[in-house]
Amino acid sequence: MATETVAKPRTSARVHVQKFGTFLSGMIMPNIGAFIAWGLITALFIEKGWIPVPELGGFGETNGQPNTGLVGPMITYLLPLLIAYTGGRMVYDVRGGVVGAIGTMGVIIGAGIPMFIGAMIMGPLGGWTMKKIDSIWDGKIRPGFEMLVNNFSAGIWGAVLALLGFYGIAPLVSAFSTGAGNVVQFLVNNGLLPLTSIFIEPAKVLFLNNAINHGVLTPLGIQQSLEQGKSILFLLEANPGPGLGLLLAYMFFGKGAAKASAPGAAIIHFLGGIHEIYFPYVLMRPLLILATIAGGMTGIATLAITNSGLVAPSAPGSIFAVLAQTSRDSYLGVILAVLLATAVSFLVASVIMKTTKHSDEVDLNDATSRMEQMKGKKSTVASTLTGAGAAAGAGGVGVLAGPVRNIVFACDAGMGSSAMGASVLRNKIKAAGFPDVKVTNASIANLNDTYDVVVTHQDLTERAKPATSSAVHYSVDNFMNSPRYDEIVELVRESNTEGSTATEGPDAGAGTPGGASASGPATAAAAGTAAAGTAVGRSESEAPEAGTGEILARESVVLNGSATTRDAAIDEAGQLLLARGAVDEDYVRAMHEREQSVSTYMGSFLAIPHGTNAAKDHIRKSAVSVIRYPEGIDWNGKQVKFVVGVAGVNNEHLHILSSIAKVFTNKEQVARLEAATSEDEILELFGKVNA
Repeated sequence: MATETVAKPRTSARVHVQKFGTFLSGMIMPNIGAFIAWGLITALFIEKGWIPVPELGGFGETNGQPNTGLVGPMITYLLPLLIAYTGGRMVYDVRGGVVGAIGTMGVIIGAGIPMFIGAMIMGPLGGWTMKKIDSIWDGKIRPGFEMLVNNFSAGIWGAVLALLGFYGIAPLVSAFSTGAGNVVQFLVNNGLLPLTSIFIEPAKVLFLNNAINHGVLTPLGIQQSLEQGKSILFLLEANPGPGLGLLLAYMFFGKGAAKASAPGAAIIHFLGGIHEIYFPYVLMRPLLILATIAGGMTGIATLAITNSGLVAPSAPGSIFAVLAQTSRDSYLGVILAVLLATAVSFLVASVIMKTTKHSDEVDLNDATSRMEQMKGKKSTVASTLTGAGAAAGAGGVGVLAGPVRNIVFACDAGMGSSAMGASVLRNKIKAAGFPDVKVTNASIANLNDTYDVVVTHQDLTERAKPATSSAVHYSVDNFMNSPRYDEIVELVRESNTEGSTATEGPDAGAGTPGGASASGPATAAAAGTAAAGTAVGRSESEAPEAGTGEILARESVVLNGSATTRDAAIDEAGQLLLARGAVDEDYVRAMHEREQSVSTYMGSFLAIPHGTNAAKDHIRKSAVSVIRYPEGIDWNGKQVKFVVGVAGVNNEHLHILSSIAKVFTNKEQVARLEAATSEDEILELFGKVNA
């Protein structure tokens, strides 16, 4: 029988170039601060700078010896080594970064010129080869010899790479740099440099600009700046004028959502330097790429005619960053280049928009989606285009597509910290008048991308993002009284205001992930992600009617704990759960493991130690223990007076946790707890909260 073979979809060349550009950008962007520092020192202290200082600028002599200064060593050694270290670390953590930097030193000395391209080769190469070498003897080193082998292998291989860089890579990179420099000089001498906009402007919209800018223009520009004190190459891609002209045309001649959002996009683009904000406007009308090309060509021609340039890269491409890096003799030319590029782009875009028919309002969302597909991820600034600006300020990953209907608190185990936080926020949202907004809790392991908002402890946010990429994320440092709760309530209020598409008619849940109503399949699916043993929150009215005696018994309440340290307090809380037969010894150990990964401090003098998600098999029944420490104990730098040990099966313990959360968000109730003289008073206080 013949077997049908399904061909794997081939990744396009554009995607490969994008990934390559992103990798190059990943080496350059973390070090932009160092480039800016070098640019400022150059602009201020070189011989032609604002404040010439021979000892800093590297000109003249002191005591008969030529001044080295800061400018030369920084550009020759510091910046390439930083790039190499960053590239190696991206491939193989710190070990890869160190080996990559060692190898790059050989390229630097061998070439005798700033080796940015060499650094971008040797850094990742050093990290990758070191990783492969380590894999040869992984798990085969005798105990006690690990440090010896690791240090000597890195040192030996680093030395080999340095020699390879000196004798092999440096001549090749020097030849490439010389050739590329000659090409650029040819374009300049023949007045052809403006033609580069024909390639650069479309490349920006296709997210290929990083490969061009950071892979070619920045290294060549730095070499040119070192020789001439400035470079036009830094502004070939970074000039904000073409994008600003396009957005101004939309402000005057656009329609609907595109016209309404253009002013905000123009501010983000021109002042903030985030150029991707205008890409959807080009994608709506691809013919408008002619406007940005014309604007880019005009800006480059102006720079060439006035012999103007920047001393260092402008990143991001904000007008403030451009002016900060402008050479002392180039302010007139740079400002003219930005203004004329804006004017030409505006005029060409205006003509195109007035002579063609198009529905901007219909296509803006589609264009934004296409832009995000090309980029390969959600755009945080694109929310200003689609009316979801509230999400951008939340520090979130995703973009709100409608009203907030489904909020999840996530922690490692999903039964302690998250349950308390969910209860606190649920009460706040109800008090704000939105009782239909579901606030649940779950373990990170059981998250999926069906939530509008995800709240996590700040140490867990990065773990939660991959599984919930379309949600808005909030990070908190405690679950009881975080100021972020008020921000979330405001986000709920703004997204659920009258006129929102998701609040009209029977399809009110259209904004809920999955397209279901808030009470429909999407929410059910979200709740269903928490398997048995995961504490998925529910509203107070749906909480089990179990009395506190079932979960919190009198023998599990201690008025004066004996522990004086955090770990001893965890043991004390765990032993009470153990004495109730609720858990086994392994669960108590898991409580310590949980504390090592993320603190269970909640705020308001409260900590709630509990086991990890993997330890749920060691829970026999739900139970809660409460211990008071009148003098307080140190809990990772926070004072804790109440320790609540938690072990929960399914949702049985949520009722008492909700009660505890209500108590600890009320200062008067906390004061009553501190003044309680018997276990019965504490039981009564927790028992009456939900009555």
